[in-house]
Amino acid sequence: MEVQIISKQNVRPSSPTPPHLRNFKLSLLDQLIPVPYAPILLYYPMNDSSGASNLDVLKRLQVLKKSLSETLTHFYPLAGKIKDDQLSIDCDDEGACYVEAQVNCHLSEFLRQPDLLVAHQFFPCELLPKAVTHVANFQVNVFECGGVAIGICISHLALDGAALSTFLKAWSAIAKGSKEAIIYPEFIPTSLFPANDLWLRDSAVVMFGSLFKKGNGITKRFVFDASAISSLRARAVGVECPTRVEVVSSFLWKCFMAASEEWRGCRRPSILTHLVNLRRKNGTEVGREFHGKFPVIKGDKRNSMAEQTLREIGEFGSRDGVDFLGFSSWCRLGFYDADFGWGKPVWISSLATSGSPTMNLVILADTRCDGVEAFVSLNEKEMAILEGNPELLRFASLNPSPLDIDKSVQCT
Repeated sequence: MEVQIISKQNVRPSSPTPPHLRNFKLSLLDQLIPVPYAPILLYYPMNDSSGASNLDVLKRLQVLKKSLSETLTHFYPLAGKIKDDQLSIDCDDEGACYVEAQVNCHLSEFLRQPDLLVAHQFFPCELLPKAVTHVANFQVNVFECGGVAIGICISHLALDGAALSTFLKAWSAIAKGSKEAIIYPEFIPTSLFPANDLWLRDSAVVMFGSLFKKGNGITKRFVFDASAISSLRARAVGVECPTRVEVVSSFLWKCFMAASEEWRGCRRPSILTHLVNLRRKNGTEVGREFHGKFPVIKGDKRNSMAEQTLREIGEFGSRDGVDFLGFSSWCRLGFYDADFGWGKPVWISSLATSGSPTMNLVILADTRCDGVEAFVSLNEKEMAILEGNPELLRFASLNPSPLDIDKSVQCT
């Protein structure tokens, strides 16, 4: 499979950003994620049995670009540049990086045997760059059949998963002309931990550095269908009606600990962390359209609590003989609702990597049929043990075709 870049440009906001919004200050919490991007791919078939004409494809590309420009007016930090100090975004309206590319195969060919090591070509930038310049990067990949894969890399400094969902809903609604359905973002400058708390930022960097191990990592995709999740849920003890995410996370953690024990020859202490959407947990009137962090704990009490927590986690994680597994969930964020006017995506994926410097990380995502996909990054030796675990393979499939997961999908 070959991907040929056809064009590359900056897409600017359709209206200029007001001068008083030029400097967008970042929260400390925006800087804690150990990787600069959470890459996501959305795959759309042509949905036309008569085949794709060049006119149809060109029209879709024009709609995507024009609607992105309008959307950036409301999500103005995405059209800016991250300042050298990593503490703020210069909302200079320079624009988002926008690439159009041609793929020399049909979308169905790729989806029948998805190779996410190859799919890195669908993204517009390096996923582990030395420096992040553009806040937002997009690549629209057109297959021979007229199907499209949209690769998105938006800096974690600007958007988390929930905020990315809000952005995609706004972009797709504008593309369809359904502006009445748009929930516009509210960028609130106050933060739980201001980014100018340098001592706290440094402590957090040390903590995450001790947890996310460095080395030669590899990513594999495991899919749990609804039936498997029901079976795992029935085995749960001590939790009434656990969620899909809780069930899959705990089961994968168990399998991860078993792989570590087999590889190392002994059972080691293990830490599990889960990123949490505080918009649903904070107990205040903060909706899904909120972007930024909010004040919950203030002053010296906030600093002392944060410092103590970071120190304790960092000290424990930095000990020899301690394993760590971090989870981030895209479930229930509504990525499958991103309809630009030609139907919803047939598949949403993250990226599989080989030789990744960051390991011990799991991204969970919905399937179209109430299942959960897990993109698991581990040390190569642990992964070899994990993917051969018969108990894991009893409940999960290793890299199945998205076309087999949902038989209703028609993709040529």
